[in-house]
Amino acid sequence: MEERLAVWTLSLGGGILRLMTLSARNRLEGKVVEIEFGGVMAHVVVSVGKNMIESVITKRSAEEMKLKVGDTVSAVIKSTEVMLEKS
Repeated sequence: MEERLAVWTLSLGGGILRLMTLSARNRLEGKVVEIEFGGVMAHVVVSVGKNMIESVITKRSAEEMKLKVGDTVSAVIKSTEVMLEKS
């Protein structure tokens, strides 16, 4: 069953809210465990179960989202290639 993710976005210039539908189908919910801010980018580590997902996003995006350690977030993954390893 396909799950659709809808996201409300805010245009800073015009102040207009609009609904945006994402085509990404892989969404993992977790908690932010670490954030490192650089000059332009932010490195965010998200704990998903016993695993960690690392993401590099713009510093501006992290600030606009008011991300902080302990926040619950969804890692939305859009990929044409996913490698699997058998345990």
